[in-house]
Amino acid sequence: MTGPNRTGAASRRQPAPRVVRARTAALAAGPLDVDALLDDSQTHIIVCCGSGGVGKTTASAALALRAAERGRRVCVLTIDPARRLAQSMGLSQLDNTPRPVDGTRSLRGQGSLDAMMLDMKRTFDEVVVAHASPAKAQQILTNPFYLALSSSFAGTQEYMAMEKLGQLHAESAGSGRWDLIVVDTPPSRSAMDFLDAPERLSSLLDGRFIRLLLTPTRGPARIFSSGFGAITSTMSKLLGAQVLADVQTFVAAFDTLFGGFRQRAEATYERLKARGTAFVVVATPEPDALREAAYFVERLTREQMPLAGLVVNRVDPPAASLTAEEALAGAGRLDGADPAQAAVAALLRLHADRMRLQDREAHLQRRFAAAHPSVPSIAVPALPSDVHDLDGLRRVGELLSTGV
Repeated sequence: MTGPNRTGAASRRQPAPRVVRARTAALAAGPLDVDALLDDSQTHIIVCCGSGGVGKTTASAALALRAAERGRRVCVLTIDPARRLAQSMGLSQLDNTPRPVDGTRSLRGQGSLDAMMLDMKRTFDEVVVAHASPAKAQQILTNPFYLALSSSFAGTQEYMAMEKLGQLHAESAGSGRWDLIVVDTPPSRSAMDFLDAPERLSSLLDGRFIRLLLTPTRGPARIFSSGFGAITSTMSKLLGAQVLADVQTFVAAFDTLFGGFRQRAEATYERLKARGTAFVVVATPEPDALREAAYFVERLTREQMPLAGLVVNRVDPPAASLTAEEALAGAGRLDGADPAQAAVAALLRLHADRMRLQDREAHLQRRFAAAHPSVPSIAVPALPSDVHDLDGLRRVGELLSTGV
């Protein structure tokens, strides 16, 4: 697999290289101490990141619930949760606004949990309404190009997750409603998409093509020269006259908001680098997922972002001490025997397959640890069934705390 882009916003910030130390001890000294991270009153934002399909949403929800039940006032921002997980947190009733989760059991003081699901388009609409005049906002919100951009453009979900994080942090700072925000990053192919989204959206809106479309609204009358007319004629043939007109109208209306988008993206990015933020990288014990995790760890290190550690999710739990070789040898001795012994031989071969799986997973984890010795990690065993209620999330939280 081709590795994700590891430059993005880093190329223009050019931070001095250094190793980012986690809040807990290095791997050689001990595993990731999840409870210490949750109990640290200086931790105000936890970002769960990693490639798609590794269980980030479940881990985010479980961390948020455990923090709330240990006395923190928590808001968890989830992205596209599975139906049963959504139901387990009451998210079937939720939208783009944080709402209380019933059934939490605060063991220390006044802990609470609010949860929300990111609505990408609604968040984009809220930004437009908040930062444009009513007439300009209406012009943007009804524009066909905006409708496509806000609903399906690659990177918009990641950017809107950062916008919403900025909104939640501002609300928390102003009201004290929460003292911890847990963010589940979008299910992107690349773990880096969350960090790179503001830069990509900025590149789109500030690119040469967009600036060319803006020239008729900015330049003097001479801009309508035969040369420019030839360009627009060509673009009309490629895109269609109506599509081109929609894009030009959108860009002209949106241009006044672009500076605010860039400023907020920069502010959120700097907040992610601050002392009160902790990144928890989530992976599974598979080569591609751990490769993505390695890229993310290196990116966080290079950009001096506070890395808490690695969660290796869905690890095959330990089985009996019988090795794969011993199981296969025993199965071989039972071949050709009576049906009962044949059934035992089949079970021994299944056991051998499982032991091989455990050996492979352990090898991958050791290789990651050798390449990143300063990154604390914890292995979380796979559950026999999906999480479908708060008790299931509590169980995941316990496993995040104790490991395999």
